Amino acid sequence: MTDLLSGEELTLDAITRDYRLWQRRRGHRYSLDDVATAWQAANARPDATRCLDLGCGIGSVLVMVAWKLQSAALLGIEAQPISSALARRNVLHNGLEARARIVEGDLREVVATLTERFDLVSGTPPYLPLGTALVSPDAQRAAARVELRGGVEDYLAAAAKVVAADGRVVVCADGRHPERVTRGAAAAGLVPLFRCDAIARARSSVPLFSVWTLGTHGDPSALRHESVTIRDAQGVQTKDAYAMRAFFGLGDAHASE
Repeated sequence: MTDLLSGEELTLDAITRDYRLWQRRRGHRYSLDDVATAWQAANARPDATRCLDLGCGIGSVLVMVAWKLQSAALLGIEAQPISSALARRNVLHNGLEARARIVEGDLREVVATLTERFDLVSGTPPYLPLGTALVSPDAQRAAARVELRGGVEDYLAAAAKVVAADGRVVVCADGRHPERVTRGAAAAGLVPLFRCDAIARARSSVPLFSVWTLGTHGDPSALRHESVTIRDAQGVQTKDAYAMRAFFGLGDAHASE
């Protein structure tokens, strides 16, 4: 871990009221989709005691869920060596080593070795197919943005193998292509239960991204669909945006009033 991060310029940033996140200043950094995914995940199974974060990156979703679900044991899987090194550092920095661990490897291969079933499985896969966007020369940033190891379909297939019968799967996906989630869910034997679209700015008709909650059974026709708007028409953060931060003990839920 020390060698991988040697010479890197890192920042230590607030991610919840009590927890901080080490991240590369010029590398992949946690963002709104991580916050929204952790928010929906913690709401989907607030009683979860076994949580898995697929492609956990630097540990942002895992750390936020750990802060909210204080009794949960957590496992993160991450293929990028520098990201998994940062995730381990973030687990240690926030005193989570007794209930959280990071496994480095391809999530499909690691999941195949697991015998445990999880109440809550989360994931924030990249959602730009290879060939549709420039690939960053920085390996960490490239893997977080472009589907170099697969996309949401692969995350759903892996999640379905280890989610408990009454568990929930929460994933972030491209808001422009909901059909990828519905097809991937059907192939994996999962049922979409709730979809929350994140609208970047008021009056926009295309979601910036969507966070989906899925289960192992249910009525697909009963899918609930809501949206949150991040900024108003003037570019000011909305109550929705502040409420997500307040959920993790940051800021004021009513700051925009």
